[in-house]
Amino acid sequence: MRIAVGSDHAGVAIRQAVVESLRAEGHEVEEYGPSSSTHRTDYPDEAAVVAARVSRGEIDRGVLICGTGIGMSIVANKFHGVRAALVVNEFMAEYAVRHNNANVLVLPGRILCPEYAVRLVKVWLAASFDSGRHLQRIEKIEKIEAQNFKKLEGKNT
Repeated sequence: MRIAVGSDHAGVAIRQAVVESLRAEGHEVEEYGPSSSTHRTDYPDEAAVVAARVSRGEIDRGVLICGTGIGMSIVANKFHGVRAALVVNEFMAEYAVRHNNANVLVLPGRILCPEYAVRLVKVWLAASFDSGRHLQRIEKIEKIEAQNFKKLEGKNT
């Protein structure tokens, strides 16, 4: 699976742990963000890069990490076709996919330890979309999106 992982300075340790884990599992991983937590960056920058790549279908999934996860969630959900979910536990990670078909996972870097964040990514990647009534809800979201968001250039849907 092609996965992009991005963080600001507050998520460097988690980003590095997640990237290492994903690569060890054989995923093709792109990494975005500062090399050190002392190099302050603005979360919208990395969130926009990852979300745009998901939106255009250049990668399969994205993982974003900032201090609370809130800022990156807001940014990522501005992109056509992106369903970013901020999660803090395994239930949320699983149901982000099962019910919402989330293609971007957002983690709070100042709340989670790297080991638990890696666990959440594994749960999220292992989950499958339940479809059925949930597909109808996703279609409603897509309709709202089509009515209210500008489509990203190069996106065919």
